[in-house]
Amino acid sequence: MTVVVSKSANDTEKLGAQIASKLKGNEVIALFGGLGMGKTAFTRGLSCALGVDENTISSPTFALVNEYVGKFNIYHFDMYRVTTWDDLYTTGFFDYIGNGVIVIEWSENIEGAIPDDAVRIHISKGETDNERVFEIEGVDLS
Repeated sequence: MTVVVSKSANDTEKLGAQIASKLKGNEVIALFGGLGMGKTAFTRGLSCALGVDENTISSPTFALVNEYVGKFNIYHFDMYRVTTWDDLYTTGFFDYIGNGVIVIEWSENIEGAIPDDAVRIHISKGETDNERVFEIEGVDLS
């Protein structure tokens, strides 16, 4: 596991870009963490690094999934309101696996459906209001 401390939203976007540089195009990235932890900022950094226009990236809270086209297809899911397997199936989630990079906000809600080889990123509050601690498994950042 790699631990990274972000001191700002800009640092969080840079971390997303760093991880983007390691992707092959079919990964699942499972983000765990509460409201305001930087999940969308991370996704913005990752997506921009893969050639997506920054102005098109937003939280898919009500849409459930936003699709972006860059170096790879990116599918940005928000599972906040997904509480049952039926809910998950209606999102089409399983149809997306293997067809691009999947970034999942609120992964704790679908833990049992996340592939074993997923990149798992747990985000928690740091020592200050702007600081976030990222615990990253499944990708080598060296």
